[in-house]
Amino acid sequence: MKYLSKKSIGIAIVILSIIGVLIFAIGSGKEKIPQERGIFSSLKVFESYYDFGSVSMKNGKVSHVFKMKNESNFPVVIAKIYTSCMCTSASLLTREGEIGPFGMQGHGFIPTIDRVVEPGEEFTVTAVFDPAAHGPAGVGRIDRAIFLESDARNTLQIGFSATVTP
Repeated sequence: MKYLSKKSIGIAIVILSIIGVLIFAIGSGKEKIPQERGIFSSLKVFESYYDFGSVSMKNGKVSHVFKMKNESNFPVVIAKIYTSCMCTSASLLTREGEIGPFGMQGHGFIPTIDRVVEPGEEFTVTAVFDPAAHGPAGVGRIDRAIFLESDARNTLQIGFSATVTP
């Protein structure tokens, strides 16, 4: 009888410990979400998506400049920039100068850049798309993304589309 009682108490302690860890983890997540969203929510993105329309492989690369502004009262740190595909690269232009181009994660090293965007500062991200990067099989509609990651590891996404022709 004593053995069953000790075993039951042990099981109850394990179950309560698991429940406690889950409650702590869920509670911690709820506290962090607004703070992390607040970092990039202070950035005004004048245009978050661009359509190149029809793009011919034979005419070469195309580019588009995305304009943004820090509308908060505090600096925002852009830690990394990377793209969704090897056919796309992105460069960042701030008051400190231009940095990049940066490509797709996993297809080369994506450095931490830690560029500070001051309150009221405007900056740009230039997207460059190479329609010939995927060869003859790469025709048709495409959608690509560029990711700006903050030092708090939240991410802002901008993107573009095109219809690739030979």
